[in-house]
Amino acid sequence: MRTRETLVAFPPTLLRADTKDPLAVAAQVRTDYLAVFPEGERQFVPRAFSWALDCFTGRDRDYLPIDARYHDLEHTLQGTLCLSTLLRGRHEAGTEPRLDRKTFELAILAILLHDTGYLKRRDDTAGTGAKYTLTHVSRSCDFSERLLATHGYSAADLQAVKNMIRCTGMGANVAGIPFQNDAERVCGFALATADLLGQMAADDYIDKLPVLYEEFVEAGKFNGKSGAEAFSSVEDLMRKTPLFWEKYVLPKVQNDFLGMYRFLGHSANAGRNFYFERIQSNIDRLKQRMAMAA
Repeated sequence: MRTRETLVAFPPTLLRADTKDPLAVAAQVRTDYLAVFPEGERQFVPRAFSWALDCFTGRDRDYLPIDARYHDLEHTLQGTLCLSTLLRGRHEAGTEPRLDRKTFELAILAILLHDTGYLKRRDDTAGTGAKYTLTHVSRSCDFSERLLATHGYSAADLQAVKNMIRCTGMGANVAGIPFQNDAERVCGFALATADLLGQMAADDYIDKLPVLYEEFVEAGKFNGKSGAEAFSSVEDLMRKTPLFWEKYVLPKVQNDFLGMYRFLGHSANAGRNFYFERIQSNIDRLKQRMAMAA
């Protein structure tokens, strides 16, 4: 498996589905899926999205609608759109190992379900799902295993989805994840890359940082701590966000995840990367805002 990826020409219009609109995102993901696999199942993406929407909107018989305000449905849609863009770009570049259709499909299911660990059971009425921040990855693995088993997925498929989801954990030791093959590892790294970049490139990323801080506070209190231990206030979180980008996210996507973010670029615009440009714009605006508030 190659340790660095190359840029691929990619039309910028493929990066512009409205992530507040599940149908728009589903349509774009379906376009990407069928571009990679013209012989693919036409109903796979609509069906996968319907399962995810049932989960997040309270149509699962055992779980309430998502009530975490940062890790909400749109957060999942942001990551899903980013992932399908990245995987299609990687396919167009002809990079090895090539992904088979099943692994690609499992990656889409994994990103759609990667934050179901924030869902609360119907008898869980205290607080919001943010209280599960510290355990949401393992809870997401359990949720996805239960759901996909009911739809006939094999034990190997369930393991693949769980391995991909585990890549999204903060500080995850990706070298210790028992991937079953290289294609599964590629999808796990692509998924984790998309999870990070999709949210940070959002137009309202800066505006939602106070909401993220409140999730940290709730999680801290639920786990017997005073609150968001790493931050003294929402302003402190906002001041530290540029460092989070520079010292955590960039090294993570460049090194641990093998630089697959490069497939989000398109050489037609001199190698510009839509997601990186949006993130850098957000970081610059955040720095300006904090400087004005100082």
